[in-house]
Amino acid sequence: MFKKILIANRGEIACRIARTCKKMGIATVGIYSDADSRAMHLSFMDEIVHIGPAESINSYLNIEKIIKIAKKLKVNAVHPGYGFLSENADFVLGLTKAGISFIGPSFKSIKAMGDKIESKKIARTAGLNVIPGGENAIMNLSLAKKEAKKIGYPVMIKASAGGGGKGMRLAKNEGDLESGFKSAKNEAKHAFGDDRVFIEKFITNPRHIEIQILADTKGNMVYLGE
Repeated sequence: MFKKILIANRGEIACRIARTCKKMGIATVGIYSDADSRAMHLSFMDEIVHIGPAESINSYLNIEKIIKIAKKLKVNAVHPGYGFLSENADFVLGLTKAGISFIGPSFKSIKAMGDKIESKKIARTAGLNVIPGGENAIMNLSLAKKEAKKIGYPVMIKASAGGGGKGMRLAKNEGDLESGFKSAKNEAKHAFGDDRVFIEKFITNPRHIEIQILADTKGNMVYLGE
């Protein structure tokens, strides 16, 4: 059992993790940026540490600083919550090298599935149906226009490292693409520290089926319904 964990997030998810830790007798360390000095999640923590300025890229996405704090306070593990560094393979690798557990998928799994561009390649190689679109990061607007024309409007601009709807823009025409491409890249950069985007066909009236899987490091696995 972990004795102390650092919760690398804020808000509602950090509160939920901290409450669960308290019930399990696990000490918690919370982090906060300048914008969150009076945030509710801090009141649930046993220890709190200032992580940096309001911009996420300099605080909640600062891998080096978070790991440094975790080592200094001798935590056994880090819980990332969702968003931020929850799907960042470099973060997992850094924690592993520091001898700290990551409460989440392995480095290998995140490397494969946390990056939407890479996971799409894996799915296609496995013979699965994927949404029509490119499998490479679109680096500039000129390439974006060529890709969108090839796919056919409407298209969706998506952040490769994205999640929770961040770094996504719908483009129904070239005008939408011009404005959406830049804003999607900027949002992805600030939310995930990675501004790579790709383009795929926008699916109208989609059905989304998701199955949550929980596994440990000993080969035990359960699914939690659809």
